[in-house]
Amino acid sequence: MPIHVFDAIKANISSFLGGAAVDLLPGDTGMNFDHNYLCENVSIEGRPYYFLARREVLSFTRGETAFCRELLTAFAGLFSGFQQEGYTAHFRTALLASIMDITVARSLRGDNRKGFWPIQQLIQLLKHLSYQRYEGKPATTGFIVHRTTPALLLKMVRERHHTLVPLHPYEDITPEFFRNPLPYRFVDGSNLFYVANIQMQVTGILRTSPMVMHTDIERLTQREIFSLVRRAGHGAFAVTVNEASEIEVLVSPATLLVRRKGAWAIFDPDVFRSFLAGSIDAESIDELLWTVYALSKDRHGTVILIYNKGARKLALLKKGSVGGDDPIGRLLISRVQKRTISELKKAGILLRILSADGMTVFNKSGRLMEAGFIFDTSYAREVVTGGGRTTAASAASYFGKVIKVSQDGPIELYQDGRLIYRFG
Repeated sequence: MPIHVFDAIKANISSFLGGAAVDLLPGDTGMNFDHNYLCENVSIEGRPYYFLARREVLSFTRGETAFCRELLTAFAGLFSGFQQEGYTAHFRTALLASIMDITVARSLRGDNRKGFWPIQQLIQLLKHLSYQRYEGKPATTGFIVHRTTPALLLKMVRERHHTLVPLHPYEDITPEFFRNPLPYRFVDGSNLFYVANIQMQVTGILRTSPMVMHTDIERLTQREIFSLVRRAGHGAFAVTVNEASEIEVLVSPATLLVRRKGAWAIFDPDVFRSFLAGSIDAESIDELLWTVYALSKDRHGTVILIYNKGARKLALLKKGSVGGDDPIGRLLISRVQKRTISELKKAGILLRILSADGMTVFNKSGRLMEAGFIFDTSYAREVVTGGGRTTAASAASYFGKVIKVSQDGPIELYQDGRLIYRFG
């Protein structure tokens, strides 16, 4: 019975793990699996089962493994509570609707001896807010949940030149918190955030310093809030509703849990580091992966090729350029060619280059080779066909690692003509 019920949520778990194949199997496996497998034992109703996930090429990260452990614990607990005969469909429905929310809340609470309901209540509140509109615009807001003393929190805020306005008495985060639109209209999760303790009581409002200057990429990826979370005590996190009506949960080390299109996904930098390792230097990987997330969040499509061969062969793969032989276009591209990913980001033009039409090509040193590149797919072997970006990404991945961002948000990784991972 647990296996049949597990089938109801297999698709959600597979999506969360980037498209991995997942199963719940009877018994207590003692087998040794390689790095492309994730295997966890779980006891349900006193009987042993094991969860098995498999993903080609990319190994599973610590964050993904920890999340799956929480999910299995939540599954076992829920299953034990729905054993009355004739209520199987009720359980499957409840499981499908709630299991990922419960797992997110469990993973954020930290101390397993404590309840996760206050965190779940905050998530539920923000889920409702994500559907809210005010004068035609999406409602946005943000909370920073600290795990340190008020004195240390104030010290950290002052060191970062932010402003913290204390609230006395503390305000509980209840389902009626946003009944008046002013709380989310004023505290928008951009440069104003509620500060709360782990009991889900708002203790103040934080305003980020106007002295802290950010590039467009750093602003979209909340780099300053990540730095606050990292120093706000073990288990601290921030949660926001953004302008795309998505819920973003920021945890340390820098990882995002994102509720997009009604489903949870994990943006784990270690997945991208593993994928790009050996193809490009570590600094460029970190700059690139957060830029890719910024494009996804801002709904700009792109195809990026990390080319692993020489410039002369790249010329043979070129079918054309966006804009053709336009002299202004050629001049603009010539001014940015051979500049590194880091240099382009600091200059504030990396996001614009990547969001333009055509493929962007970098070499193994992280230097820009081509922008607006139209790839000749006839040079590739059998490829995944679909839209223009999908076909180009699949074909180009025979000549290096490829990252594709769709205009509606998903991020995909391609290697050797195959899609091997998908976020969102």
